[in-house]
Amino acid sequence: MLRRIRISASASLLFSFPTIALAQTPPPPATHATAQSATRKSAPPATPREQRAIRAFNTAKQSPLELSAFLTRMPKGADLHMHLSGAVYAETFIKDGAADLLCVNPATMSFVKPTATTRSLPPQPVCGESNVRAESAFNDQKLYDALVDSFSMRSFVPSAGTSGHDQFFSTFGRFGGIDKSHIGEWLDEVATRAAAQNEQYLEIMETPVFSDVAKISSRIDWPSTPANPVQNRTGDATGTTREDLSRLRDVLLSAGLRDEVAIDRKELDDALDARNRIENCGQPSARAACSVKIRFLYQVLRAFSPQQVFAQTLLAFEVTSQDPRVVGLNFVQPEDAYMSMSEYHRQMLMLDYLHSVYPAARISLHAGELAPGLVPPDGLRFHIREAVDLGHAERIGHGVDVMYENEPQALLKEMAARHIMVEINLTSNDVILGVNAPWHPLPTYRAAGVPIALSTDDEGVSRIDLTHEYTRAAIEFNLSYLDLKSSARTSLEHSFLPGPSLWQRPDIFTQTVPACAGQPLGAANPTPKCLSFLQSSEKAAEQWQLEHRYDLFESSLP
Repeated sequence: MLRRIRISASASLLFSFPTIALAQTPPPPATHATAQSATRKSAPPATPREQRAIRAFNTAKQSPLELSAFLTRMPKGADLHMHLSGAVYAETFIKDGAADLLCVNPATMSFVKPTATTRSLPPQPVCGESNVRAESAFNDQKLYDALVDSFSMRSFVPSAGTSGHDQFFSTFGRFGGIDKSHIGEWLDEVATRAAAQNEQYLEIMETPVFSDVAKISSRIDWPSTPANPVQNRTGDATGTTREDLSRLRDVLLSAGLRDEVAIDRKELDDALDARNRIENCGQPSARAACSVKIRFLYQVLRAFSPQQVFAQTLLAFEVTSQDPRVVGLNFVQPEDAYMSMSEYHRQMLMLDYLHSVYPAARISLHAGELAPGLVPPDGLRFHIREAVDLGHAERIGHGVDVMYENEPQALLKEMAARHIMVEINLTSNDVILGVNAPWHPLPTYRAAGVPIALSTDDEGVSRIDLTHEYTRAAIEFNLSYLDLKSSARTSLEHSFLPGPSLWQRPDIFTQTVPACAGQPLGAANPTPKCLSFLQSSEKAAEQWQLEHRYDLFESSLP
């Protein structure tokens, strides 16, 4: 079955979403009415300014096009779940592939390295039999369109043996091989898109180089000490005692793992410097994108051997402890992959140990990005629970399978009590897992009081942006203006920016800390006491900026 939802984020941009039929029929989720009722119990009355915005929102909601235009202007705070390579649009990759003298394999519609380059000036790639130069796409519209389709979900229709999941994850290998010197350009692309939608902060997942660490880990045998069988829920989890992991850490550090920290920091230096040059940041001609703050989450590749995963995770903790621009870490790659599934428990034990060594490190984890039929039922029962209890996750990415977990209501209650936020990626969950309304757990999380924030995941591959996700949430889940405003506030509340929150109580956006009380939220000229507090907390400063943006936005509405 194929259903396409078309929502325009501007007069010239059109998005479509293929929906894949679920393999099984899930239990019915909490209703929209239940979720909204639970939310409204603790919500204060709307201010006159908010009432004006609510009326404008409700009027715009009668047309998806009008709603999208309204939400483009609405302040959205942060996008906390964004993979850099997946956030870049295919058109950029084609341009960069041509600049890097890459070739295209027409059979797979993927980039390949040239067999050689000519001595001419400028040099040209020698692509070999049947391959063509990437730059050929600029003179061959059919090739250009095929590459865009190959590098994204555009025009994709599921067929026998090829699902949306397959297409989505295959794209990353097809546009691979592009030189990392383009990262600054990619940061500019996502920041420019964010600024155009009234976003102010991005936590971008990126994997810095770890080639030396991978070589070191390949020479290490995994210990054979068995783990506690009571804890061992999923296959072999040997070598995961604190003593085993401590010895492994010592071996890796002695072998020079920390040497790669400087390399990774230099990579970020170069990328951010390039972004600043492109955007003229700090100059009178600075572009709007300069106002978008960027921080990074270190991506750990989970679908590899335990030696490599542990070594890269250790490197991630080392980088986050030394570079303030890297505010946390996350595990990536398909959660249903063989290594991801069979090693999941052991990886959570690794995180449990390393968190004890680096307790200040912040952790967000992809967990529960699964659906019935994608994995056996047992595979749906513990990932979010272990991410919370063993992985020390402060945020959960996706969390789609929560109602299939063991004792889901107890899990939801714990997440709400501990303020563990869920990063909601509606389009990604649709095209990869075939999970959409009414089977998506977004209303369930809201009804349980679990904080949520909308995010994009891989906006380039999905051909979307954050405005689109807000529009989709409003249309498919009947989220109100105040619901979406709460999502924006929640995104900054649960960012990994340093410093205390602006708000006196977690996830309750009614009272600021005493230093900033008694004045209009987001005032352009806060009191000296409030200003001093904002200058001491990067997080609170961004939250104050969000309130200032809402003041401007809501005041501008008729």
